[in-house]
This record gives sequence, structure tokens and C-alpha cells, in this order.
Amino acid sequence: MATIKDVARESGVSIATVSRVFNDSGLVSEDTQKVVREVALRLNYWPNAVARSLITNRTHTLGVLLPDLHGEFFSGIIRGIDRAARAEGFHLLVSSSHADTEQLIVALRSMRGRIDGLIVMAPDVDAPSAIRASAGDMPIVLLDAGESAGYDGISIANFDGAYAAVRHLMRLGHRRVATVTGPARNLDAQQRLGGYRAALADGDGECDPRLELHGDFTEPSGFEAASQLLRLEPRPTAVFVGNDHMAVGVLGALTDAGMRVPDDLALVGFDDIEMARYLTPPLTTVRVDTFALGECAVRCLLGRALGRAGGEPRREQMPTTLVVRRSCGSTRPGPVEVAGRRVPQPWADPAEPA
Repeated sequence: MATIKDVARESGVSIATVSRVFNDSGLVSEDTQKVVREVALRLNYWPNAVARSLITNRTHTLGVLLPDLHGEFFSGIIRGIDRAARAEGFHLLVSSSHADTEQLIVALRSMRGRIDGLIVMAPDVDAPSAIRASAGDMPIVLLDAGESAGYDGISIANFDGAYAAVRHLMRLGHRRVATVTGPARNLDAQQRLGGYRAALADGDGECDPRLELHGDFTEPSGFEAASQLLRLEPRPTAVFVGNDHMAVGVLGALTDAGMRVPDDLALVGFDDIEMARYLTPPLTTVRVDTFALGECAVRCLLGRALGRAGGEPRREQMPTTLVVRRSCGSTRPGPVEVAGRRVPQPWADPAEPA
């Protein structure tokens, strides 16, 4: 195996210069860097990662800790994180907490010393305090964790998105609108439920606790919730579902029951996963740009980890957009306001006829 001495000799430079090249010190000219890297590639040399981290106090690795790694929502976040991290010369160490705070802490502790910073999606209400107690001085960005607990945080405009979706249904004439929301202790679910309730109250809709059903963001829970809704009297005329995976389950249950969407019951989801436009009928939903969310998280984390940003923790919010397709019975969107301010304008999916 080639050594740093071999690379220095073949490149005609000192060992210190080779070390500076691979430590990205910025003290070596571009021409010399090119020569050294070409020689290293030809000799199949690569510096020992452990030794580099001891010298530079950096691993050039970012940790990513999500509630789950399955599904289009999380894969979109990971792809955004990966592209932004690689553009800065960082690799990823990815793990899942399975939406369990104890497992989140176990995974976090296993990453300490192996990463330069951590991106965590921890939507349970008790997660931020648990992270604060276990993370030490590690740079951290929290995704969708409510109060940032002293860390930089990026959230989704869940309330605005839910409000826009339900008000759109009400403009179509629906007053008895049901919802299938996520777990009770999940902040995303709480915020989307809040938007649903506010839209009903502002639009003089029916506020019936029986119309609020909880799922767990999976297709089977949506299927079960829809089966319960169909037994209600009077039956709702529309349903807002807290994410698209549950909306797929709702659509399956309605189809099995012989219900026509949107003729018998209008349907709206949340997230705009890729399959939403290919369902029958295509699903009206609230778009979350998960790729951009991942990119934003990396920029925020590296700003803190590399000393580019200082001061108080930053809070950013990713906007949402209502994508109107046929499952709600209309492709004619209109403006929406929340507490006197305009929220993102709904728009018709260009893949669908207006």
C-alpha cells in the first residue's frame, strides 16, 4: 500500500504539502493540488480517516437521524441532504430512531465522535429536551421539532398547509369535513390538526369531534380510519388526511366500499409524494419540498459546525403549496388567507387538465 511519503516523492513536494492537500487547508496552489491528487489516485493512496480526524478535529461526516428511512418523504429529505453535503465535501452517516425517543438517544450517542454535526428529525413533543440532555456541544439542526431547545431549527408550514387545504374544500361547498391525523404526540400532526380546526371555524364548518380520527401516518391506519368514517351518521362529504400515505389507505377503503372519489366523498392529502399524481383519481395534496428541506438543513448545520454562523439559534420555516388535482372535485384553486395574511397560493398541477 502506498504511503504519504510515496505520494510526496512522486509529486516532487514535501510530506507536509501532501498533508495540506488532503486536509483541505487551502494553503496549496490549485496546480499543486491537482498534481498531488493525480499521483495519489495512480498510487491508490488515501489518507487514514482516523488519523486525519485526530489532526484536523473533523471527520468530514454529517449524521442524519430520522424517525424512519422508508417512504418517499424521508428519501426526499435524504437526497437533499446528500447532495448539499457532497457539494461541501462531506459524507453521511444515516440512522433511524423508529419514532422512539429512547432509540433516538441511543443512535445519537453512537454517532458522537464520528460526525461533525447532526441533522435530527424528531417530531415527538419530548424529543428536544432529550436531545439537549445527550448531545453535549455537538452542532445540531432540528427538523420539525417545535421549539428548537437552543438549536437551529427548520420547520414545515404545517398549519398553513392544512388551513389552505380545508378552506379549499369549503369553497367547494363542503361543511362536514373529516380529518385523519397522525399520532397525538407528533408535532406535525398537532399543527396540521390545528390548521384543520381553524379553517372549519373561520369558514363556519361543522366542528364534530367524531370527525377527527387518529392514524399513525401509514396506509393501514388510513384504511382503518376511513372504515370508521363510513359508519358515521351523517357521513362527511370530504376528508383532509394528515399525510399522503394515510390518504392512499383512505382511498383504498373508499374504493372497497364502492364509494366514488370525489363524487361521494372529496379527498385531500399532505406531502405530495410521487405516487399522488398517479392514483385514481390523482390526489389533491399539500406539497412539501423535502429535497429543499434537506438542502436547507445542511446549509444551516455547516454554518454552525464550520463557524460560518454565530449568535442566537436560527429558525426557518419551509412553505407549503396546495396542489389541486381531481380527488377534491375541482382543479380551480383560489387565494387563501390565515389570520389576515396570505398563505402560499394553491395551484393546479400542470399534469392535470384545468
